[in-house]
Amino acid sequence: MRTLRGQKNLQDIRQTGGDGVGGSQLRPDGALKVRGEFAYSSDLWHEDMLWGTALRSPHPRATIRSVDVSEALRLPGVYAVLTHEDIPGSKYYGLEIQDQPVLAIDKVRHHGEAIALVAADHPETARRAVERIRVEYEVLTPITTEEQCLDPETHGHVHEPHEYRSHGHGNICHEQRLVSGLGVTDEVRAMADVTVSGSYEVGMQDQAFLGPESGLAVPAEDGGIDLYIATQWLHVDRRQMAPVLALPEERIRLTLAGVGGAFGGREDLSMQIHAGLLALRTGRPVKIVYSRDESFFGHVHRHPARMTYEHGATRDGRLVFADCRIVLDGGAYASSSPAVVGNAASLGHGPYVIPNVRMHAIALYSNNPPCGAMRGFGAVQAAFGYETQMDKLAAALGMDPVELRRLNAMAEGDRLPTGQRIDSPAPVAELLRRVKDMPLPPPLDPDRPDIRRLPGALSNTSHGEGIVRGVGYSVGIKNVGFSEGFDDYSTARVRLEVIGGEPVAMVHTAMAEVGQGGVTVHAQIARTELGVEQVTIQPANTEVGSAGSTSASRQTYMTGGAVKLAAEAVRQALIEKGRRRYGWTHHDLTLSAGTVVSASAGPLVAMVDLLGDDAIDLTREHHHRPTVPFDKETGQGSGHLQYSFCANRAVVDVDVELGLVKVVELTAVQDVGKALNPLSVVGQIQGGCAQALGLAVMEEIVVKDGKVRNASFTDYLIPTILDTPPMPVELLELPDPHAPYGLRGVGEAPTVSATPSIVAAIRDATGLALHRIPVRPEHLTTEAPGAR
Repeated sequence: MRTLRGQKNLQDIRQTGGDGVGGSQLRPDGALKVRGEFAYSSDLWHEDMLWGTALRSPHPRATIRSVDVSEALRLPGVYAVLTHEDIPGSKYYGLEIQDQPVLAIDKVRHHGEAIALVAADHPETARRAVERIRVEYEVLTPITTEEQCLDPETHGHVHEPHEYRSHGHGNICHEQRLVSGLGVTDEVRAMADVTVSGSYEVGMQDQAFLGPESGLAVPAEDGGIDLYIATQWLHVDRRQMAPVLALPEERIRLTLAGVGGAFGGREDLSMQIHAGLLALRTGRPVKIVYSRDESFFGHVHRHPARMTYEHGATRDGRLVFADCRIVLDGGAYASSSPAVVGNAASLGHGPYVIPNVRMHAIALYSNNPPCGAMRGFGAVQAAFGYETQMDKLAAALGMDPVELRRLNAMAEGDRLPTGQRIDSPAPVAELLRRVKDMPLPPPLDPDRPDIRRLPGALSNTSHGEGIVRGVGYSVGIKNVGFSEGFDDYSTARVRLEVIGGEPVAMVHTAMAEVGQGGVTVHAQIARTELGVEQVTIQPANTEVGSAGSTSASRQTYMTGGAVKLAAEAVRQALIEKGRRRYGWTHHDLTLSAGTVVSASAGPLVAMVDLLGDDAIDLTREHHHRPTVPFDKETGQGSGHLQYSFCANRAVVDVDVELGLVKVVELTAVQDVGKALNPLSVVGQIQGGCAQALGLAVMEEIVVKDGKVRNASFTDYLIPTILDTPPMPVELLELPDPHAPYGLRGVGEAPTVSATPSIVAAIRDATGLALHRIPVRPEHLTTEAPGAR
């Protein structure tokens, strides 16, 4: 008898409490996580499982001459060693473009690319077997810079021109141009009294989730497979797996395991296909858990960017034009780079009214690590560019930087450079006003500085000398939901029945709960629409229709919307049952506190009496209103569903002698439309700000000649509790008339907007230009280039 352990968190979560929409309901899994009892995907265990692992390339670019697995197969305890020749179906997969080999075939295109797989009876045996695999490489010079990518005649192709794209050569993954107004011509430039320009760089950031990629594949009696996996989109994982495993989708069943963070890094496949291949070959359950360094190789990262911006304005501060170029390094494979480019191009001007815009955004293939989705999705890089430009322009005009932003802030009814009209609240000026008016933290006492509050002082490095305080502001714009004509939808099943003498609602979706709090919100929606106290959340799996990806700040909007539709349908079905039984003629019926209620006549019947032994079980899909693709040359089109805005103020202390920074406070004001769970909303905003802080001053994957140099949490630094400042948050609730409950996606906007405010504060403290993030200590000392 096979048994599966480590599934405690996947059993039905029954939520009890009176909080519906608008209440601050606690997470049902919160206490489990705090006590260390929550089961993550890496905790899964099957009594007769094998362990899988992969051989990965030490080279970023090479031709594979031969692969010899014979010595690995001779090792006792090894059950299978697979190469691309053992794949039963398609050898390629991909989120948008099928350009990534499941296992390297004749070449490797990035450091850490998987070449062979091993299944063994112990993880150490699997690792030793990998060491016995012999690969003969012809090592090639990697293509790693923008200049090399754009000169393929000299440096070669990452992908041959005919392989996947119709571009002129195989080093261009995707590009998007945008022109609005008159574009940017000599005549337009002449309209501006003041012009500022700059070149900016953003380093490669990692999602740095604490739970490594992991999962358990179990072969099934029907020849299919059951996969328990930490992911962001169960159905798209299955869609990519099926052609490779040569199985129909219905014989691949996925169940969400406990997810230890995601932030975009689990949108692409990691070990799903590998575990499936090994399980089908051996006929045994196979578990794969990445080591930390393998995790850095096994998922995509935030695109590093090089950007050039030029802005012109009149003497009174009105923007005249913006001329922008954004180059994103997509790495070896496409992942979601085309969509990231679309976001960068359409949002790269910022939340400002600019009559004339010219934009060119491009993603390149290179032999650097693959890049794709990460919180903020193309808008983060652009915000650093355009917000730095706003500060430059304010200085050139002698204006307050917040007032310059407010003067040019877009509002409801304005049109973006894409031509799309904003048809819901866009309170950009109000956000800026509120964030500026919030109280500042008290200044440091220069005579008695608290060493715990100084930059680097907890490491006993700074003692109060050379400390300068700075304040910076920023605002950002981020789209919500999938864009450019994608049929974005989500499915929800809601069941209402009597259990234990009381009405209980069951909600079943395939939404990946990665920490955003969807399981709580779904229960709140069911309580609100059905008037029940007890709600059961079923485990997310592929037995129900797709919920789409937990990304793009879309799940509360889309899957929450689907739960609302399904619950409304159940409510209506119950009321119709009552009309048939009791002959009600009331038109003001609803459900409340377990009772069918008429607003005019009061309570009519208890739901348990009306339901009896019956159950009402209905499934609904929620599709958002259509979007359209952007024109490839002009960038025109209503390409986005909804926009989210956040404004930040950062206060920093900088030790200009040691180059150390302490973020003293990071304030956020954000319009959330409707806070379905205010406590969770504030947590999302604070979490987004913390990731933005990491990008501003510490987080970067260091890649040299295509090789990752810091694939560990020893060398890749992320903010800890000691680095995270107080984060006051103020919420505006200006309903979007097109969204369920008027809500607005929340999770990404603060990550877009907070980084520029921190860097602006550091500039305010030091007077340094700081055109690159993350800002490092060597950039900040008084001897740094560009110092005062």
